Amino acid sequence: MLSIKCCQSVSLFHQQLGQYKPMKMHFMVSLMGPPFPTLINTHMKNKHQISVEEVSTSENGEELSGVVYNARIRESCRVGDVDKAMKLLAQMEALGFSLRLGSYTTVIEALGSVGRTLEAEAIFREMVHLGLKPDLRVYNVMLRSCLRKGLLELADKVLAEMDALGIGRNRATYEALVDYYGRAGRLNDVWAVIGEMSREGFGPDSFVYSKVIGVYRDNGMWKKAMEIVREIREMGVSLDKRIYNSIIDTFGKCGELNEALEVFEKMREEAVKPDIMTWNSLIQWHCKAGDVGKALELFSEMQEEGLYPDPKIFITIISRLGEQGKWDVIKRNFENMKCRGHQRSGAIYAVLVDIYGQYGRFQGPEECISALKSEGIQPSASMFCVLANAYAQQGLCEQTVKVLQLMEAEGIEPNLIMLNMLINAFSIAGRHLEALSVYHHIKDTGISPDVVTYSTLMKACIRARKFDKVPEIYEEMESAGCTPDRKAREMLQTALLVLQQRHCKYYLRCISMV
Repeated sequence: MLSIKCCQSVSLFHQQLGQYKPMKMHFMVSLMGPPFPTLINTHMKNKHQISVEEVSTSENGEELSGVVYNARIRESCRVGDVDKAMKLLAQMEALGFSLRLGSYTTVIEALGSVGRTLEAEAIFREMVHLGLKPDLRVYNVMLRSCLRKGLLELADKVLAEMDALGIGRNRATYEALVDYYGRAGRLNDVWAVIGEMSREGFGPDSFVYSKVIGVYRDNGMWKKAMEIVREIREMGVSLDKRIYNSIIDTFGKCGELNEALEVFEKMREEAVKPDIMTWNSLIQWHCKAGDVGKALELFSEMQEEGLYPDPKIFITIISRLGEQGKWDVIKRNFENMKCRGHQRSGAIYAVLVDIYGQYGRFQGPEECISALKSEGIQPSASMFCVLANAYAQQGLCEQTVKVLQLMEAEGIEPNLIMLNMLINAFSIAGRHLEALSVYHHIKDTGISPDVVTYSTLMKACIRARKFDKVPEIYEEMESAGCTPDRKAREMLQTALLVLQQRHCKYYLRCISMV
């Protein structure tokens, strides 16, 4: 059974909480800009421009009302067809109809969920200009949308506007901040937000605990992560799916795969159904440990449980099997997916196999995207990231950049994940100057770099033997509020050791010349 040693009697969670003062946001200017034109922006006008004659009637010849348009727009957003929703919005505005408050919220949420942050912000501004008053839910939607893309300054504006209007924060507001700071590796900010939550009467729940465990895990602080788990058990908090996933991922990351599987079985015994994140974590860490056989066994078991395979995990499986030259096993997995009816996942799998195998069946990213569209797969930020990652891991910079351009052409704004992948592609290709230029582009566009950005940039400089740049980047990471993870600390030590050796050699050379 899982055993967790008690390292100290005082609660680590509350001990850490006491170290941080109330969080102060560096608020920017008001989010509400000048009056924003109807039809949102030029991009949307061009993409969805129509005439009144085209849109005044429905398919059966009946005239559409504002009520019907609002209903259809909400339904399109619900099923994930954001483009259709935007086209309907353009149509109804051409006829002089307006969105209702609930419809505005739905559209903003739909745009934010697919990474179209600027359009979401534009619609938000139009909503305010028309005299509608956004409620807390709308502000939370905008906040999540900004944070998802790494636009921390814009998120600060949202919070500032809430404060100015006297709109208090709720649990969802704080959880959005905890989630972002956790993913960005900003440990101090995580604790500051949790402290503010507690003072406002929002005690830590499974979401917060799982994020804290994850932050400690990602920073290589295994013991602290396990101490949090011990405290949760001692307080009688029941372990739910989120916490189980955090524990499994923690054991996986530190190479304790037997412990991870033990927790997995315990999870099932407690009638907590594993989700796609649970399976992804187990498959990923078994692949990284070299146990591809067990990873494939888990992959098959996941599908037998009726879960739809996540394309993100395909990269891990295909790359590992490809390294071993097991293309026959890759093909078998593809056939098994088709037999189980996972047609769309199978299409993405086939494209990724072609990229990794460099078979040349698809001549570049454009054909890959076309092939996926022909299978009925709607382009999304997640799908583009999967493709970009496949190219980036092989150092195929031009193709990675092309995916980025195709993503923009679809109206999806590049997010920090995509830009980090681009840095990684240049790093693998040994092109550190391009990697640095992407980093500066990230900062210039108002996106806040995270711990992955800095670590990947440090890796690029080490590969290019620009060791003197590594301490500078490390210092920037700390100044930005990101807590360096284990990899970053190891790379810093490597760079400092090389610089020290170089200095010694230079000193000895000078002595010999005297």
